[in-house]
Amino acid sequence: MGHNGNSYYIGIDLNDSYAMVSYFQQNMKEPETVSTVAGSEEFQIPLVLARRKSIGKWYYGDEARKLSKSGEMVCIDQLLKRALNSEKIVIDDDSFMAEELLALFLKKVMELPSKLGNPSSFDRLVICVDRLTKENVSMFYGMAVRLGVNSRQLTVIDRKESFYYFALNQDKSLWLHDVVMFMQEKESIFFYSLKRDLRTTPQVVSIDESISYTLDKNDKDKSFLDIINESFKNQIISTVFLVGDTFAEGWMKQSVALLCKGRRVFMGNNLFTKGACYAAATRDKEAEWPFVYMGENEMKFNLSLKVHDKGELSFYNLISAGSNWFESKGQCEVIISGSYEVDFWKQLPKSREAKIETLRLTDMPPRPDRATRIRITATPVSDDRIDIEIKDLGFGEIFMSSGKVWHYEMTM
Repeated sequence: MGHNGNSYYIGIDLNDSYAMVSYFQQNMKEPETVSTVAGSEEFQIPLVLARRKSIGKWYYGDEARKLSKSGEMVCIDQLLKRALNSEKIVIDDDSFMAEELLALFLKKVMELPSKLGNPSSFDRLVICVDRLTKENVSMFYGMAVRLGVNSRQLTVIDRKESFYYFALNQDKSLWLHDVVMFMQEKESIFFYSLKRDLRTTPQVVSIDESISYTLDKNDKDKSFLDIINESFKNQIISTVFLVGDTFAEGWMKQSVALLCKGRRVFMGNNLFTKGACYAAATRDKEAEWPFVYMGENEMKFNLSLKVHDKGELSFYNLISAGSNWFESKGQCEVIISGSYEVDFWKQLPKSREAKIETLRLTDMPPRPDRATRIRITATPVSDDRIDIEIKDLGFGEIFMSSGKVWHYEMTM
């Protein structure tokens, strides 16, 4: 872990073409992105592995790509896509699952910061991908052991959430108003707008994503100028981030003048890997974080139980609004007092009022008051639906469990 209690984090931006890796410690001003070439600012590491025929040594990134040009090497690319498709890859007489090779590549990338004198172990790893699906989240958690981490140390986020963590970890002057990002991907330009709801505590943050735009190759500057004017309608914007190689090609003249009019503008390709580092650090000190992110993968409501604990009445939170539904799960055991009913408290993050939904445990065998223990498990099945499982545990050796299980799907 980090030296002298100074927590240490790794953030990886990953797509099917390349990876980028950054590291961060709390005593650093900002995350540092690592290149495979010392002193270079070429941060994109091609998602490629190569192995010399009949020899077990693996090469990765640019080195693998260069060596693959010789006939002595077998080269494997598109590892992310192949891993998600559960492909088997055969090299000579050996066969490998693509997921196994993707883990090998990521392990080599994760080791890069330690070659600069940083710790070899870390407190949290965050992997950022284009979009989250149940399949890719499950795959990354499945390879956690191969990556040398446990599931509590690993988080998988999408690019919008990485942008959220990156933007709101900047100086406050940069997010007084809306924060926006233009991102180039191949021939398309995407526009993202981050907004805060100042009326809520914590502040609810949302990110709007536009339809994709295409730059006119004959006049990129004029084309981008039109995109900016369309995107900035009815918005007060503090800061603009530009992500993508096209913005560094020198064609921005009128468009950059408009961007900089009363706004701060930043350009760079490593925003998502740095955002992943900020996500790791922020999640480690979540109690201090004054925001809750409401993206397409985040739970839309809080689900709680009202319980008596050591003589005091309190709320036990099963599922938190803003938590990623792929990763969220809540469980507790309680003793029932009174009727065989359980009250669930449902609350939107922007509301002070809660709705109470009561589930009745039908066909429960009769027992004295406070002589029935149940286990309640809450498992999200989407961002606005939660599967509730309630299991009768009986009461020690006095009253054996009936084995009954109740299921219910809860929505707001």
